[in-house]
Amino acid sequence: MDKQELYQVAFNTIYHKKLRNFGTAGHVACALETAEGNIFTGICIDLPCSIGLCAEQSAITEMVKSGETAIKMLIAVFEDGSILPPCGRCREFIAQIDDQNTETQIILPEMKEMLLRDLLPERWDAKWN
Repeated sequence: MDKQELYQVAFNTIYHKKLRNFGTAGHVACALETAEGNIFTGICIDLPCSIGLCAEQSAITEMVKSGETAIKMLIAVFEDGSILPPCGRCREFIAQIDDQNTETQIILPEMKEMLLRDLLPERWDAKWN
């Protein structure tokens, strides 16, 4: 799958829903392609008191639930169609799931591509890798 197709999968996954007490879900969606060529999606859940789940983490959970851990390409899309870079927590989360994921192609705004290893320089765990 190319990055434009993966973008469309993520965009089509957006499902903005109001939750109770100021919570929202689905205004950011993620689509990822695994090393085996499978596609997984996820949405964010934002709740009060800084409790929540990023769309990337949601998609990765679906992937791991299906027995895969290596990510080839990943994109996150906001409800207005703009592409969002993964936050720091998600970058680390992706890296911690599988050693191969430092080579994951992350799709950034304007369809720019960057490997996760370049978004996470000076790894804290480099001496163990």
